[in-house]
Amino acid sequence: MERKQGQARRSKTLRRITTAGLLASCLAVAASSQNFKDPTVGAMPDADFQIARIMYATGARAGSRGIAQPMWAVDYPLAEAHFLAALRRYTDVDTSEDTRHLALTDDRLFQYPYIWIQQPGYWNPSEKDIERLREYLLRGGFLMLDDFHGRDWDNFEYNIRRVFPDRELMDIPKDDASMQIFFDIDQRTQIPGDRHLRYGGQVQMEGPPEWKGIYDDDHRLMVIANYNMDIGDAWEHADDPGYPLPMTAFAYQLGVNYVLYALTH
Repeated sequence: MERKQGQARRSKTLRRITTAGLLASCLAVAASSQNFKDPTVGAMPDADFQIARIMYATGARAGSRGIAQPMWAVDYPLAEAHFLAALRRYTDVDTSEDTRHLALTDDRLFQYPYIWIQQPGYWNPSEKDIERLREYLLRGGFLMLDDFHGRDWDNFEYNIRRVFPDRELMDIPKDDASMQIFFDIDQRTQIPGDRHLRYGGQVQMEGPPEWKGIYDDDHRLMVIANYNMDIGDAWEHADDPGYPLPMTAFAYQLGVNYVLYALTH
């Protein structure tokens, strides 16, 4: 009995050390990347699959764990550290360990099949950005937008309609291939940000969750927008015992489905 208890204590200690090491290394990455200048300009993706976070000009900053990031980089780097590791566990996709950070006008954009715009309530693209994003999506790219709530909708809708003024922004049905391709997602659980859980354990958000999308002429989903949700926060706080595990698991399932859909459609 004492031997088993000793092994359990050692296992728990090891988990704490491993988690602390991961956190320390990720915080170091964030601290050294505050200007987000890509040291590998012109480089190819780090693996067969790498997500590109889209950089955009903003004076606003936010974050957690003492890290204040520009709005496009909120949840970095822990969201990537956790989700990309989970993607490698779930699939055999050759996946990078980090995201690439690119402006929409970067010529390397077309090397990345999956791009991510975080906090689109603060996104104000130029006409050149709009033209490049339209070209990217019509050539087969996939865009995920995440972490926008309430009044953020107006800015998102205005800009996404600049990209596709003649295409409908519509609800994504439960039987869409993006919701069935790997995990069978038949529920619509709201994924809160960490800040939305600070009300006596009750989730307080600005409205119900919505999955919105834009399809091309062949009914391929080009754009998926997670409104009144914060998938990035669920990834970031996957190691936080205060964040609900079922919501992190659901966020992982959505992310895996989105990636596999983007790679196969």
